[in-house]
Amino acid sequence: MPSGGHLTLATELITIEDDDGAVHREVAPGSYVLIAVTDDGEGMTPEVAARAFEPFFTTKEVGKGSGLGLSMVYGFAKQSGGHVSIYSEAGLGTTARIYLPRASTGRSQADLPDGEDTAPRGYETVLIVEDDPFVRSSVIRRVEALGYRVVAAVNGKDALQQLQSDPGIDLLFTDIVMPGGMSGWELADQARRVRPGLPVLFTSGYALETLVEQGRAQARAVVLTKPYRKVELAQRLRDALAAAVVPS
Repeated sequence: MPSGGHLTLATELITIEDDDGAVHREVAPGSYVLIAVTDDGEGMTPEVAARAFEPFFTTKEVGKGSGLGLSMVYGFAKQSGGHVSIYSEAGLGTTARIYLPRASTGRSQADLPDGEDTAPRGYETVLIVEDDPFVRSSVIRRVEALGYRVVAAVNGKDALQQLQSDPGIDLLFTDIVMPGGMSGWELADQARRVRPGLPVLFTSGYALETLVEQGRAQARAVVLTKPYRKVELAQRLRDALAAAVVPS
């Protein structure tokens, strides 16, 4: 943040189940303390983010950065049986998530079952828009396991075509940042021209508060923060459907 900005620290107790591997690819199942550090700086390109944990890799000028900070954090987390992940978007900022194994101190809310039997289910048809085939197949599986019918699209243009051809779609579930020149916000606006009052659930690696501060979201938008658990996905789907705007 060369001109200053906001640094947000958040903590959460989470439980990762065996079948959460598609979302938490590098984290073993178990109970963790999650520490998330978010800035609203320049963000990283995918190429830079992919190398962020490499020792001595830095984008700073000579003498202004060693490139050891993130690699040391990564090493500490791994030595503790945890993990570190980075989510970044150019122009929006960066979130680093540190997963540390939780000490055994008795049961709490995070220890309660997080399976499909404890999550609200549905029967509606959900249009899922995701360009990454690996992530898309994982999301489809999770949503179908909650009882929904699923229609999939790879980008905004594909999603609009699906909406026009399938009148049974009840909800749009889209990432905020997508390739192809159309963001999730733009897709939602165009989708509601085709289908007024269509419920929309957005997903992003950033919390809703951060997106609102950056002017990237409306305060009343229903946003599911990545990575998410089954019970969070299930609840947000119901929240989005309940918040549907009734056309006048």
